[in-house]
Amino acid sequence: MTVTLRPYQPADLDRCMEIWWAASRHAHSFLGEDELAADAALVRAIYMPNAEVIVAERKDRVLGFIALIEAFVGGLFVDPQAHRQGIGRSLMRQASRLKGALTLEAYVVNEGARAFYRTLGYREILCQITDDWGRPYPLVRITNGEEIQHAHTAMRTWLAEFPELAA
Repeated sequence: MTVTLRPYQPADLDRCMEIWWAASRHAHSFLGEDELAADAALVRAIYMPNAEVIVAERKDRVLGFIALIEAFVGGLFVDPQAHRQGIGRSLMRQASRLKGALTLEAYVVNEGARAFYRTLGYREILCQITDDWGRPYPLVRITNGEEIQHAHTAMRTWLAEFPELAA
């Protein structure tokens, strides 16, 4: 079945957050509900309205989305019931068409995501011992390009615009 990609619209927010919750509980089960709730609040209030978001839909139902901050993938989330249907792959290809080489981060323990990105030709280039909020969950930086510093700097600059995100 064909998936249509289109720009995010504010009316998509509730469905995207449903997907975010389902996908986060599936892939980030090591995070507690309190941590997920805090992350969800940031996604809803900061990331969704300010990132460049592309949604994937089938029969007018959003099944996934990707949030871009320049060439940094701030998040890729697909409804777990729609996994392995090419939705994540389609979103990543579209993002790459728009931005060129991409960089992202994934939790080290999220082997499913890491394997997915490897199948797309991405490689892991750096590991940090905490996540971006200083929590004890190591992250790995992943890219399909040679030049990653610009994307990482752009992400940090973008985050600096939101002092409420400071730990």
